Amino acid sequence: MKIAILQFSPRLGEVAANFSRAESLLMRDEREGLLKNVDLLVLPELAFTGYNHPSLQAIAPFLEPTAAGPSTKWAARTAKRLKCTVAVGYPEAAEGGNYNTIFDRHISAEDGAIAYNSLVFVSSTGDVVAHYRKSFLYYTDETWAQEGSGFWAGVLPIGASGQQVKAATGICMDINPYKFESPWTAYEFGNHALEARAKLIVLSMAWLTRLSAEEVSGQVIQPDQATVNYWIDRLSPLFGAQAGEEEAIVVCANRTGEEGTDPRLGDVRYAGSSCVMGMTKGGRVRIWDMLGRAQEGILLVDTNDPPFYSVELKSSIEDPTAQGQEDAEGNEK
Repeated sequence: MKIAILQFSPRLGEVAANFSRAESLLMRDEREGLLKNVDLLVLPELAFTGYNHPSLQAIAPFLEPTAAGPSTKWAARTAKRLKCTVAVGYPEAAEGGNYNTIFDRHISAEDGAIAYNSLVFVSSTGDVVAHYRKSFLYYTDETWAQEGSGFWAGVLPIGASGQQVKAATGICMDINPYKFESPWTAYEFGNHALEARAKLIVLSMAWLTRLSAEEVSGQVIQPDQATVNYWIDRLSPLFGAQAGEEEAIVVCANRTGEEGTDPRLGDVRYAGSSCVMGMTKGGRVRIWDMLGRAQEGILLVDTNDPPFYSVELKSSIEDPTAQGQEDAEGNEK
C-alpha cells in the first residue's frame, strides 16, 4: 500500500490560507510525480480550521455540515485528482443548522447546536465512504464538541482499485485512557482495533509536545521520539500476545506549528512526527518513516518496501500518568 501523510501547520481560523498551503505542498510532489499511484492520503485533525478554538462560539463560523462542507469537498476533489482514498479531519455541525458563516458568532449549546470533532473518508471516485466522530475528547474539544458514539471500524475501499481493507480509525485523544481516568492498561482504542481485526489503523491528530519553541526550532527535521514511543505504547494490543499473525499498518497523521496559548495547557505547540508503522504479534514494530517535529511536507511510504526502522519491544513504556495528570496532558496531543 502506498500511503501519503500531509503534515503542515494550519493557522487558526485562516481556512482559505490553509487550503492554499495544503494544495501547494501537494502540488510540489505531484509535479515531481511522487504521488503517482498513491492509495491513501491522510490529513491531521481539524486540518483546515486549526485546533485551538476555546469555545463553541469561537469555532461556530468554521463548523461544516456533516460530510458536505468545504473540507469534504476538498477531499473529494483531491481524491478524484490523485485517484486515491482521502481522510481529513473537520469540525462538524450535526444539528441546529449549518453554522458555517461569519455571522453565527453568538451560537451556543443552549441554541440547540450539536457539534463534533469528525473525520471523513472519501474514495477515489469522490464518494464519502466512512465518517467518524471523536469519542474521547481532550480538554480543548470539551469546550465545543460532543462525544461520538464509539470508535469506528469497517471495510474501506482503498486506492484507485477500491481494494477492500478492514480498517479502524480514531482521532488523537482516542488512543489515551478515557478522560485520563480509565486504567492505563485498558487500552480502549488499541483493543478496539485488535477486536475488529483491522489491517489498517488511521489516526488523524493534533498532538501536543512539551518541548520548548527553541527545542522544536532547533531540530526541525528530527521526530519527537518520545511522542512516537508513546503512540506505540498506547497501541500495544496490536503487537502483544493476543495480536494476530498478520501485520497491522498504523498511520499517524499529526500536524506541526504553534497556536498561541491555552489557560489550562499553556503554550500550544504540536509534535509533528507523523509516521507509518507496522505492528505484529511478539512485540515487533516496524516504522517505515517519520517526519520531523516541525517539518511541513508529504510523508510518502510504500509498505512493500523495507522500513527504515525495526524494533523488538520487550516491555511497555512507563505509564506517564504515574507522575500525575500533568504528564499525561503534555503527551496527549
